[in-house]
Amino acid sequence: MTSSSDQAVGVDIGGTGVKAALVDVRTGELLSDRVKVPTPAGGEPDAIRDAVVGLVGMLEIDDETPIGVTFPAIVRHGRTMSAANVSKSWIGLEAERLFERALGRDIHFVNDADAAGFAEDHYGAAKDASGLVILTTLGTGIGGALIYNGTLIPNAELGHLELDGVGAETRASNKAREREELSWEDWAARLQRYYSHLEFLFSPDLFVVGGGVSKSSEKFLPLLQLTTPIVPAKLRNNAGIIGAAALARGV
Repeated sequence: MTSSSDQAVGVDIGGTGVKAALVDVRTGELLSDRVKVPTPAGGEPDAIRDAVVGLVGMLEIDDETPIGVTFPAIVRHGRTMSAANVSKSWIGLEAERLFERALGRDIHFVNDADAAGFAEDHYGAAKDASGLVILTTLGTGIGGALIYNGTLIPNAELGHLELDGVGAETRASNKAREREELSWEDWAARLQRYYSHLEFLFSPDLFVVGGGVSKSSEKFLPLLQLTTPIVPAKLRNNAGIIGAAALARGV
């Protein structure tokens, strides 16, 4: 039986869906079914707030259960400083306070890639790693997270590093692969430049690659020649939920 002191709720807000679950933060396992609703059209703050309140209401929790919320934005001191695939109204918004008022409690508000990276470091592909772990999510863009000996270094916008005169995600994201109909080999050549650049800048001890395309990691990761080990993420679509919950509980 999991103690209530080991439980927290994770809410993961994305451009297409909002999902939540109760998590055992000792093990990183979900204690409830994952509940999900589509992200409200337009991605306006009040509509997403209401969606989150509705999802949390579907979970059987008490007033003391911590809640962590992820969001696709730079998050500084609870304020969203950017917005990806949601309304520009989020830029500069005191988002953490918005959710705290609606949920009637303190919450932990965090960038979505940061939450996923924290989860992979504590429960997933990087669980036994030490030193610097870099998680990258290859999707519509490229998200990034830096975790050093278990401590999250927030808001690493690694997809915006410049390569060939443009942001790296413009050429190396999974969306770029699909848009340009690149072969796995041609895409891997772009990823090689990207990860070699990260390796030079940060000298990490481990790369973890997430995003939906990580399910096909055997088609491109073996093509990369790096000094740093590079492995696929393990927690898949639950990583944001699990990381948000763990950070809310202060793991």
